Amino acid sequence: MSGLGARSARNRILADSLDVPAGGGAFSLPRVAIGIFLVDQARHRIALGSDRKRQIPLSAGEGWILPAHASGTCEYDEALSYLKLELPDTLLDEVGFENARGFEPLVGRLDPLLAQFAHQMVMNEQAPRSLYRETMELAIAAHLAHLLAPSYPIPARAGDRRLRRAIAYIHDNISADLSLDEMAAEAAISRFHFIRAFTKAFGKSPLQYVIHERMKLARVLLTTTDAPVAVVAARVGYEDPSRFGRHFRRHTGLTPAAFRQSQRS
Repeated sequence: MSGLGARSARNRILADSLDVPAGGGAFSLPRVAIGIFLVDQARHRIALGSDRKRQIPLSAGEGWILPAHASGTCEYDEALSYLKLELPDTLLDEVGFENARGFEPLVGRLDPLLAQFAHQMVMNEQAPRSLYRETMELAIAAHLAHLLAPSYPIPARAGDRRLRRAIAYIHDNISADLSLDEMAAEAAISRFHFIRAFTKAFGKSPLQYVIHERMKLARVLLTTTDAPVAVVAARVGYEDPSRFGRHFRRHTGLTPAAFRQSQRS
């Protein structure tokens, strides 16, 4: 694997939904980990870094956030269903959080938005690399960093010249499978800094901007050409015409065919 692809793999969040029988046992976590219980566990016990167990009842929606290389024992008396996310150090470094091993473990009530992010991440775990997935992973990492260290520094805004290079790259490659890695590389800044600077400058995230520009180009093509909808979809970056149709209707209120008809009636 080369270049941007390798970096993307290293930054990937691992997400899973697990069903395990009553019991538990020892654990050792190489990465920062988030666990969210999907069922109540009135007799949940945990020991962190020692053999001393504490009984901490957890309800559905509660769970834990543990630093990288945390180890210990977790026990529960009933079958357990839970979500688990593991975040690589490289991704947390990118959002300005460099204390992946040193923060205090959190066990109990979790931030609702973090829990929502976790559910979305698990639902999209099997999805291929995409601009949507990259944006979600950075959002999770940034939100977790904010929860663990609210005063971590906000990066300075990138210069307009850098953002103009990224904008030009987007328009030159509007039909391609664009990624945050590629756009940030054009701007010569990290993905996280790029998202913050881009959103501040244009009032849209890179993902929102790409979708907006694709829909704008699609309207032009539907109005000025007789190309089939599937061809229009491919020319604006959608291999799946049905997905293109859903996005187009969300933005215009009409299907592509109905929009074309309305422009010619």
